[in-house]
Amino acid sequence: MTISESTASAPAPSAPALTDLRRRLGQVSDLHAAESLLSWEQETMMPQEAARVRGLQLSTLAGLAHELFTDPRTGELLAQAQPEDEADRAVVRVAQRDYDKATRLPTSFVEERSRAQNEAHHAWLDARQRSDFAAFAPHLSTMMDFARREADLLGYEEHPYDALLDSYEPGMRVSQVRSVFADLRDRTLPLLRRITAAGDAADYSVLTRPFPGEAQKAFAWRVAGEAFGLKSSFARQDESAHPFQSNFSRSDIRITTRVEEYWPACLFGTWHEAGHAMYERGVHELWERTPVSRGASLGVHESQSRMFENLLGRSRPFWGRYFSELQGAAPEVTAGLDAETLYRAVNRVKPSLIRVEADEVTYNFHIMLRFELELGLLDGTLKVAELPEAWNAKMQEYLGLTPPSDAQGVLQDIHWSAGLIGYFPTYSLGNLLSVQLLEAARQDTAVAAGLQEAHYGPLLAWLAQHIHQHGRSLTPGELTERATGRPLSADPYVAYLHEKYGAIYGLE
Repeated sequence: MTISESTASAPAPSAPALTDLRRRLGQVSDLHAAESLLSWEQETMMPQEAARVRGLQLSTLAGLAHELFTDPRTGELLAQAQPEDEADRAVVRVAQRDYDKATRLPTSFVEERSRAQNEAHHAWLDARQRSDFAAFAPHLSTMMDFARREADLLGYEEHPYDALLDSYEPGMRVSQVRSVFADLRDRTLPLLRRITAAGDAADYSVLTRPFPGEAQKAFAWRVAGEAFGLKSSFARQDESAHPFQSNFSRSDIRITTRVEEYWPACLFGTWHEAGHAMYERGVHELWERTPVSRGASLGVHESQSRMFENLLGRSRPFWGRYFSELQGAAPEVTAGLDAETLYRAVNRVKPSLIRVEADEVTYNFHIMLRFELELGLLDGTLKVAELPEAWNAKMQEYLGLTPPSDAQGVLQDIHWSAGLIGYFPTYSLGNLLSVQLLEAARQDTAVAAGLQEAHYGPLLAWLAQHIHQHGRSLTPGELTERATGRPLSADPYVAYLHEKYGAIYGLE
C-alpha cells in the first residue's frame, strides 16, 4: 500500500461510529503522550525529590488511558465502525488487536505496575550509581512478578515469554528467537575469534582523547540534522543516564544521549536515537493520534536506529565526508589523524562490558546473554539473587570477560527497572533487518549513489516510502517482504560483517 496525496488531503467521509472511535482513540493517545512527557521530564530535568509524587501522576495517567481504551464502549465502536478506505481499515484493525490484548489486563494491574515501575527505576538509578545490585534486587523481583502475571493474563501457547515478546515484536516466538540466535552464534563467533587473533587495526587511543562534553553533543546533533534530517523545529536533545527516544506526536520528538570519556558513546548514541526519531517523524500524518502512529515493531524500529548508527555512521563514506567537520569541532581528537584511520578506529572490534558501546560483531552476544537470563527469570529456573553470578558467567562464556562491578555488569541497562521484559531480542532482530533493508534500498540507483558520497536524502526518501509512512498498518513480516522481497534473514547481516571486518582486519 502506498498512501497517496489525494488520500491524505481528502479522506473519505466517516460514519458516526468511526468518527466517535477516532475521537476516543485520540483521547487515549493524548493521555499516553502526557504520560510519556512526564516520563521524559523525570529522566532529563526533574528534581530528585519529585520521584514519589511523579510515580503517582504516571500511575493515574496510565490508569485513565487504560480505562478509557478498554471501556466496553470502545469495543462497541470497533464493532460498529464501517471504514471506507485502507487508512481507516488499518486504524480499526490495529485498534482491535490492541483492544483484545488490553482488555485482558485489569486497570488495577496497570496502575500498580506503573507505580512499581517508577519505584524500580529510581531504585535502579541509585543502585547503578553505587554498584549495589542487592539494593535493586527486591524491585527487580517485583517487576518479574508483574511480567509473569502479565504473561498469564495475556495468555500463550508455548512459553510465557511469547506473550511478552509479542508486545514488542508481534508474531515472534521464543522458538524463532532461539533459532536465529543459534545461527548467529555459529556464524559470527568464529569471525570474532579471527579478528581477536589479528590484533589492532588502528590506534584506538583516539577514542578517549579529550573531547569536551558540550562539543560532543553539538557535533553529534549537527550531523544528525545535516545527514539524517533531524531538525530542531520538531526535535530536541537532552542528557539522561541511558539514551532513549520519546515522541508525543510526529512534530514533538525528544532524544537523549550521554557524555563519556569514550566520546563515541555520545556521537553514536545520538545517531542511534536519531534513527528512532526519523522513523516516528515519517509515519503518515493520516494516523496521528491513533494506534497506527507508531513503528511496526521494536525490531523494525531498531533496524532504523542501528542503520543510522552503524551502517551509515560507521561507514567509510560517512567519515570521508564528516572528518573535516570533526576536525573543526574536536582538534584534540583528530590531531595527526586522517579519515581512514578514524574509520578504522570507530570500527574497533573488541569484547567489552557495556552493551551500548559494543561493536557490530560482539553486540549480538550481549543480547543473547540478556535473552537467556530473561527466560530463566521468567520461568523460575533462575532466581533474582543468582542473577549477578549468572550474568558474569555468561559474559565469560560469550566474550571472555568478567565485570569488575555490578554497575558494569548486571545493572547497566534501564530495561528491567522499567519492566521491559521481552524487549532485548528486538535489538538483534533490528540488526538483521537493517542490512536487509539497506541491501534492498541500494537497488535504487539514486540511493546507491548517495551512499557512496554520504548524502542520505535518497535513502531517507526510500525509507519513508517503504517503511516509515506505514506505521503499524503493516505487520513486521508484511513490511519486510514488501520492502525487500523476502522474509527476514540473517544472511545479509552475516555477509556484511564478514566483508566489512574481513577488509578492516586483513582477513581476506
